Amino acid sequence: MTSLSSRRVSRVAAALAGIAVSALALTACAGGSGTAAEPAADSTDAAAEGFGDLTLQLSWILNEEFAGEYFADTNGYFEEAGFSSVNLVPGPSTGVAELLGGTADIALSDSVSIGSAVASEGAPLKIIGATFQANPFTILSLADGGDIATPEDLIGKRIGVQDSNTSLFNALLAANDIDPSELTVVPVQYDPAPLVNGEVDGFVSYITNEAITVEMMGLETTNLPFAQNGLPFVAETFTVTDEQIASNREMLKAFLVAELRGWTDALADPQGGADLALEVYGADLDLDPEKTLAGSLAQNELVVSEETEANGLFTISEELQALTIESLAGAGIELEAADLFDLSLLAEVYEENPDLLDYAG
Repeated sequence: MTSLSSRRVSRVAAALAGIAVSALALTACAGGSGTAAEPAADSTDAAAEGFGDLTLQLSWILNEEFAGEYFADTNGYFEEAGFSSVNLVPGPSTGVAELLGGTADIALSDSVSIGSAVASEGAPLKIIGATFQANPFTILSLADGGDIATPEDLIGKRIGVQDSNTSLFNALLAANDIDPSELTVVPVQYDPAPLVNGEVDGFVSYITNEAITVEMMGLETTNLPFAQNGLPFVAETFTVTDEQIASNREMLKAFLVAELRGWTDALADPQGGADLALEVYGADLDLDPEKTLAGSLAQNELVVSEETEANGLFTISEELQALTIESLAGAGIELEAADLFDLSLLAEVYEENPDLLDYAG
């Protein structure tokens, strides 16, 4: 990993609609108002008195992927920001149902899943920042097997797709003008065993996770990264409801401050992030130490970019917003940037805390 010095900081719309429909159905069944938290009477008073408990829905299991959250929790940054506790709820999940159903205050998700819910059903959701400047999704294949190096190589192949990644895979096909009938989708879970065993030719995975697992088996792999093949969208997005932004702005800003401090630590200490996953948060998952460190190192490369060097972590430049919106349009998800993003909170955080613009790794 390159050392970081101090820095100043669509055709598939119908298929995607199911995600939003099911999420909104869960909202109706959840009871209550359907928002993630009751409006604060006065945000200034709430900040002084503390924000109470917060529930953060994670997109994946409690592995190294959430090193920044672990540091923020372990080092007391959430507490210092005014939270009594922050409940880290493991996935896999896109976070849409939890946000709309009121069981999560904030969710870590991705632009396609959130954009689909917003465009298909008018879900009142906004992305307020992104941990990963480039999304880590890839079609993983074996070099002596499917060897899927280009989108055209998908044609005629058997591709393992997890239920929660269906919308993302459909978006990849649409962005590359590939009809779903030209290949076979095989429902799988997250263990890449079906790929290794030859049951599928390709497997939707993370470059920072399953791809590393298979490589560590001594197998030569080929990757087809989504970000380089029509879908350069941001991922690990901090997503909230419009109601949260309107009623709990100071709480969200305090949360972002704690997260920025946590991810600054994660960039500076990838081994420490791996250790927290291994020994504390994911202690019951029997994580592999070597692979966990490799994932911690690899994901840090997705957190930083020229944009974060100039404007700070989690920021999404106008250019990257435009590329994300273009990615969604190619998948039949028609939105404007203002429909999907609200980066005003993050801008206020940096204006009020300029020291957070500097990070090191």
